[in-house]
Amino acid sequence: MSVRVVVVGGGIGGLALGAGLRRSGYETAVFDRDTDVAATGGYHITLDQRAQSALERLVAPEIMRRLLASGSALRLRERDAFWDRRGRLLGHGPDLTGSASVDVDRITLRTLLAEAVGEDLHLGREVSGVDHDEHGMPRVAFADGTSVTADLVVGADGTHSVVARHLAAGPTNRPAGIIGFSGRTRRTDLSPAEQQRLGPRSALAIGPRGAALYIGFLDPVGNAALDAPELRMSVTTGPTYIWGAMFPESAQTEALRDLHGTQLQTALLDRFRARRWADRTLEVITRADPASVAAFRFNAASTRATDLAPWNAGRITALGDAVHATPPTAGMGAGAAIRDAADLLDQLNTTIDGTTTLTDAIGRFEAGMRRRGGEVLTLAMKTVRWILATDTTLGAAATAMATPVLAAASRLRR
Repeated sequence: MSVRVVVVGGGIGGLALGAGLRRSGYETAVFDRDTDVAATGGYHITLDQRAQSALERLVAPEIMRRLLASGSALRLRERDAFWDRRGRLLGHGPDLTGSASVDVDRITLRTLLAEAVGEDLHLGREVSGVDHDEHGMPRVAFADGTSVTADLVVGADGTHSVVARHLAAGPTNRPAGIIGFSGRTRRTDLSPAEQQRLGPRSALAIGPRGAALYIGFLDPVGNAALDAPELRMSVTTGPTYIWGAMFPESAQTEALRDLHGTQLQTALLDRFRARRWADRTLEVITRADPASVAAFRFNAASTRATDLAPWNAGRITALGDAVHATPPTAGMGAGAAIRDAADLLDQLNTTIDGTTTLTDAIGRFEAGMRRRGGEVLTLAMKTVRWILATDTTLGAAATAMATPVLAAASRLRR
């Protein structure tokens, strides 16, 4: 049985699926509105062992080797730390020595996956809609007025998915109640005292009224997951803190989304200082590259698996954030999309001998995706709710609350 697959969206999940389909001999085409795969939002992502195992089924071994040579191994960094807004150490996460997880620049991963998809990737193609033609075949329409048909269409077009919205007859997620801000700061740009305080590890600082600052440590050179410098292609070339600030969504924080660069950086610092955060805890923001500072809204799908992919299985489906949009608080969104892609390919392979119908294969895939999505969303939203519920006083009670949250977050990266 020959199956032609059209993938809408060239993010991590869509490219992973396209790479796997191409490697397995399927006729495929991946369409994305971007014109440059390196022009992508976000800075780094975490791939746990399950995500890496899934990726190994989708790409050639050489791609995996280049990924690991460009990734930062969690097992080589110190235990995660938990701080209050004044920089007082409140606790640590578990030992990461046995962790198989790696952090990798999003640009690096997307570039590698795009290479694996090869000529089946079509950039600069914006999808405007999806439906069926007069023969009942899935059809994808483009903004330029053209269209293509396929045996199967897969929406991997993210939080605002055109495909998933068509299937669900409405949005598949909603704002999670948090506005996020991110940036990059080289470790060497910090004062010696702050370099020592933060150390070669990730950290989370919590303040009153739902303010939080996550500081991720990335070093694909000194902490390379695979010691093969000749294969390295990481965007990050030295010890770097990739940080993310969080505030409850409000009219004031929403207004910050219209700012950019130095203006946004200054406004963000002012907002923290108004909440009486110590200057030393904000140095990682103060000394960030202004061009790297960006704002974004956290969106989330339902944590109930039964609410995800609320449509009957057919020749149009979706995966990743298009179905289970996940806040970055769990560090598992991209990994879940890769696992979706691997499972979809596995299910498609069961149709080759003709004993399984395409609809049945898609039904099994969507059932597994609902379970994966519900698991990841439950963990991510637990952290979101904890941040939003933080009281105005941080003390022993807050420390007691923080310990299991840090432990859970660290386990996600093992």
